[in-house]
Parts: sequence; C-alpha cells; structure tokens
Amino acid sequence: MTDTEPAAAAVPRWHVAGDWFDACKCSIPCPCSFAQPPTFGDCDGVLVWHIREGRYGDVVLDGLNVLMLGSFTGNVWGEHSDAYGAVFIDERADTGQRDALETIFSGRAGSWPAAFVEVAAMEMRGMEYAPIEFRIDDDLGSWSTSVPGRVEARAEALTGPTTPEGARVTVTNLPGCETGPGQVATWGRSAVDRADAYGFRWSREGQSSKHITFDWSGPD
Repeated sequence: MTDTEPAAAAVPRWHVAGDWFDACKCSIPCPCSFAQPPTFGDCDGVLVWHIREGRYGDVVLDGLNVLMLGSFTGNVWGEHSDAYGAVFIDERADTGQRDALETIFSGRAGSWPAAFVEVAAMEMRGMEYAPIEFRIDDDLGSWSTSVPGRVEARAEALTGPTTPEGARVTVTNLPGCETGPGQVATWGRSAVDRADAYGFRWSREGQSSKHITFDWSGPD
C-alpha cells in the first residue's frame, strides 16, 4: 500500500462482500464494538477479511483474504493514540488482484474502508504477501484464520445455559461496527489467538471474538 492516491477517474466501480472476524485482547463483549474504550485501556488483535464475492472493475476477487494485526490505546472511535498495524495480503492474488486489494483496503477506492482508515489513523509497520488460511462454519459455530508461523486465531460461537441449541448470540445496529453500518455481529470466544510478526507478539485464549459480514461498493 502506498500513500499515492489514484485519481478518482482511475478507480473503477467495485464491490466486495464476505466475512470479517477479529480476535482481540478485550473481555467479552469487546467494548470497541460499542464505541467505548477497550477493556484494559488499550487493545491489540487479529482482523481478517474473506471475500466471498468481489470485483474491482473487471478484476475478480472471489475467495481472496486480507489479514491485519492492529493495536491502539484509547477509544478507536474517538480519542486514541499509538495506533499501528501490519497487513498480510493473500499470496494467491495475481498482480491485478493485488493492486485491487491494496487500493480497496488502504481506503484509496472510497466507501467504508476510506471512512474506517480515517477514523483509525493507524501507522502501517509493514505489508507482505503471504498464505492466509481462512475457515468458517456454515452455521457460524466457529471461525479461524492463520498465516503459518506468524498468526493464528480461532474462535467458537458464544453460548451458555440459556442459549437455544444451535442459536447464535448476535447484535444489530452496533455503535462501532468495524465493517460499517447495517451488519450483524455474532459473538464468540477465542480458543487460540497468537501473533509474532512486525513487533506484534502475544499468545492468549478466552477473550473476545466476533464475526461480522461486510458488503461494500465504491468508489462512492
């Protein structure tokens, strides 16, 4: 990703839709999704996007993944500091797909990513192409991702003694929905959450995770 913003005319019509989830340091439920300060005053975690269907002009993006490690102090939706991240882009992407993914997820193609990049105001510590594994159950019972040897996150849908069998704990109209307005969050608990890359280093379990769909179109 570069700081060079393409001319508006150079950005074609595009659309991506799919699955996003995170696994973070916060207790369940992560206050950040409610536009509140994180549980411990700061937060770090894994964020991953899986594109089920996507096009950037004539470039097909179906099945590709983007993963980010991120950290910040304070309320990410308000006053915060020390925000930084590192990005992994699916190594299966060809040159055209890589350019499209970098343009969309850097915010340079407009739509929700542009708004979120502006709000988060993260310093990027690095970007690389890597194998990104992604899996999600059809019934949202669990979800997982990994960059072999660098990042691993796996979570199971939150449940309890009063949850009907097979039902999921969901929230609508989140005040701080990371994938934009109008999406539904399904809450989970991390079983594995590990990172060792670009100065990010942690290994934990039992903290917050959530799955949210995303559906973006641009360059508007």
